[in-house]
Parts: sequence; C-alpha cells; structure tokens
Amino acid sequence: MAAAKSDDLELEDGFEENGETDNDEVAKANAVKNSLTKRRVIDELLEERRLQRKLRDFDFDLDDEK
Repeated sequence: MAAAKSDDLELEDGFEENGETDNDEVAKANAVKNSLTKRRVIDELLEERRLQRKLRDFDFDLDDEK
C-alpha cells in the first residue's frame, strides 16, 4: 500500500504541474482575446469618427433640387 500511495502522490504532483501550464495557456489566450477585443473597439470608434467627419464635410445641396 505504501508504494501505491507514493505513486498517487507522484501523479498528483504531475497533475499540478500540468494544471499550472494550462492556467498559463488560458491566461495567454484570454490576454490575446482581450487585446483583439480592445483593438476592434478602437477600430470601430475610428471608423465612426471618419464617417462623422465625412458627413460633416459633405455638401448638402438640397435647395438646388427644388
């Protein structure tokens, strides 16, 4: 039984090491996901500003058509 318990401990130790690696990978994946999300938000804001600028600069000649 003593040998079986030591094997269990070794397996548990190995599992913890892999768990830490998985947590690191998950943290990296979340960081990348957050970066992409922030980049998309920034791109959308910039596009909105560009469109607002185009609308502001657009010459509305509605009086000529009447």
